[in-house]
Amino acid sequence: MTLLLGRKRGMTQLFAEDGTVTPVTVVEAGPCTVMQLRTMEKDGYHAVQLGFEDKRDKISAKPQREAAKKIGTAPKRFLREERLTSAPEVEVGQTIGVDAFEEGALVDVTGITKGRGFAGTIKRHGFARGPKTHGSMNYRRPGSIGCSAYPGRVFKGKRMSGHYGAKRKTLKNLEIIRVDAERNILLVKGSVPGYNGSFIQIRTARTGVKKG
Repeated sequence: MTLLLGRKRGMTQLFAEDGTVTPVTVVEAGPCTVMQLRTMEKDGYHAVQLGFEDKRDKISAKPQREAAKKIGTAPKRFLREERLTSAPEVEVGQTIGVDAFEEGALVDVTGITKGRGFAGTIKRHGFARGPKTHGSMNYRRPGSIGCSAYPGRVFKGKRMSGHYGAKRKTLKNLEIIRVDAERNILLVKGSVPGYNGSFIQIRTARTGVKKG
């Protein structure tokens, strides 16, 4: 497994020689610093903690400042941990860049989706609307949400209006189209969760099944 942290920078297109257009997402990934190692003897599991993007000492918590000072780096704005099945092969303070991935590799990309505030059932869940004619009073309403006398309550999990978006989401088996190690850029086929500038994490695909 390989984990890398970065920011989504936007989308663009790549044109092949035969005129085929491929939509891609531009991801500024790394360089990431190994901030901490978890071992089976000390922590009960193997893992690597990565940090991305420096931040000022003034806005960092004291434990973060002290931990970063021990390895000779600045506190990081974005920290994530990757569990491993065996002892990690990296060292604390080591830098990991986009060259950890190869073109054509499949990755799982995780981010926070765009927050869209309070939304109705049509936008939030894709409900069908009611008729617009003949005096219909059920144009965009959700309809019945339960029975009257029995059980006399709304079941948990009922799809209704509410807060839409701003949730953690993972898109699996996305293909890396291009790797630019000089500018720390990855071009990932298709779209990824989040708004432009949001933090995302890229890891080696768990299943590795290429989409058509």
